[in-house]
Amino acid sequence: MNMKLELTSTRTNPLIGRREVEFRVEESSTPSRSNVKVELATALRVDLDQVYVKQMGTKSGTHITLGVAYIYDDPAVALRVEPKHAIRRNSPKAKEEAA
Repeated sequence: MNMKLELTSTRTNPLIGRREVEFRVEESSTPSRSNVKVELATALRVDLDQVYVKQMGTKSGTHITLGVAYIYDDPAVALRVEPKHAIRRNSPKAKEEAA
């Protein structure tokens, strides 16, 4: 089963320069944060470094994952605004960079 991504709401935050997007993913298993990030970047036609997946949670007993992501206009702003743990969590793993 392929990942089915649906954007449920979008809010613009002009003060910080980002869009706050709520999404719903339907997949047979809980998707990885990096897979969701790639799907969001593709759907919204932005670069990967502009997308920060903030939270994801799969409803118990279902194949539906709900989450929130921030899409920054400028990746440099994201690095100033986002907490360090969120930046680490959204950056590619070291082993993926080596491959």
